[in-house]
Amino acid sequence: MRHSHWLVLIVIALGLVLGMGYHFNQPGPAEPYPGMGGDFTLDSSQGPVSLKDLRGKVVPIYFGYTSCPDICPTSLSALAQALNQLDEHELSQVQALFISVDPERDKLDRLAEYAKYFHPAMLGVTGDLELLQAIAKSYGAFFHKVEIEDSSIGYAVDHSSIIFVVDKQGVLRQMVQHSNSPQKILESIRDILAL
Repeated sequence: MRHSHWLVLIVIALGLVLGMGYHFNQPGPAEPYPGMGGDFTLDSSQGPVSLKDLRGKVVPIYFGYTSCPDICPTSLSALAQALNQLDEHELSQVQALFISVDPERDKLDRLAEYAKYFHPAMLGVTGDLELLQAIAKSYGAFFHKVEIEDSSIGYAVDHSSIIFVVDKQGVLRQMVQHSNSPQKILESIRDILAL
């Protein structure tokens, strides 16, 4: 009888220990887009920029190009308006990236000037076409070149228009359609800052 009593106590103790271990080893919030996103390194006018070097910051990412006639300016303006509503402490924890998918025309100095026009916390980056295609694919974005006949610009780039918001650990947390208001973008950034 005494033996079975000890056996029950040992089983309960083991259950508690295992339960505590399980609790302490639980991952953080589940990834909403498993298999999507990921680290990358691209070029800026200030040198290489790696997403992994931005750990500790929330990173809104937008794929576009500086010659884009309307969608990019609209989306980046909405993102800039959201960034303008962050207080100084919040803004210090955010680094927006504008990834140009038109490296042929978007040289680094031009890209830097274009990004800063929208907001000082926005950094313009790009890379070779093959790398850009791989990064876009990993985030669920797309782009492709469209030749325009009888036009001085020669070609346009069709592309998705989504703001991808990456958390402080480098995990893709939210995808905000460009048609959403600056308020929605702001809420997304603040939600992720609070994680």
